[in-house]
Amino acid sequence: MFDWVNLETVAVALSIAYLILAMKENSLCWYCAFVSTAIYVVIFGDVSLYMESALNGYYMAMAIYGWYQWQRGGSANQGVALSIWTTRQHFMAIGLILLATVISGYLLTVTTEARLPYIDSFTTWASVVTTVMVARKVLENWLYWIVINSVSIFLYIDRELYQTAAMFVVYLVLAIIGYFTWRKNYLEQDSYTAQANSS
Repeated sequence: MFDWVNLETVAVALSIAYLILAMKENSLCWYCAFVSTAIYVVIFGDVSLYMESALNGYYMAMAIYGWYQWQRGGSANQGVALSIWTTRQHFMAIGLILLATVISGYLLTVTTEARLPYIDSFTTWASVVTTVMVARKVLENWLYWIVINSVSIFLYIDRELYQTAAMFVVYLVLAIIGYFTWRKNYLEQDSYTAQANSS
C-alpha cells in the first residue's frame, strides 16, 4: 500500500471546502469537488474500495454537470432554484438505492476481494442518487447525506483512512447545518415566489 497521507490531506481540505461552498450555494464548490474526487479515485483504488473509487470517477463528471446546472440550468437558464421532492420520488430513489446495493454487493462478493462489499455498495449507490439531488438543488439531499456520512465513517475507519473518516465526521455536522440553511433559503424563496405571483 502506498503512503497517500499527504495527498489525502489535500483531498480532505478540498472536500470540506466543497461542502462549505455548497452550503452557501456557491458554484465554486464544483471546482473543489472535481479536484478532490480525482485524488480519491486513486486513493480508494489502492485500498481495494473499488466501488468508492468508481464513485469518485462519477463525482468528477457530476462536478461538471452540477456547475452547469447551478450556473446555466433552470427554465430561465440562470441556474436551478431550490426545490423539494415528493414522497413518491423519495420512495423511488430509496428503492433504487437498495436494489442496486444488493446486486452490486453480491457481484463484488463473488468476483473480487472487496472489503465490506454491501456497505461499500450502499454508500456508493446512495451517493450516486444524492449527488444528482445536490446538482438539482433538492433540499432533502442533506438528509440523505446524514445517513451516508454516518455509514461512511465506519467504512473508512475499517480501511484505516483516518483523515477521511474524520472528514466525514465534519461532513456529518455540516450536512445537518446545510439542511437547515437550505431549508431557510427555500422557505424565503417560496415566500418571494408566492408574493411575486400574487402581485
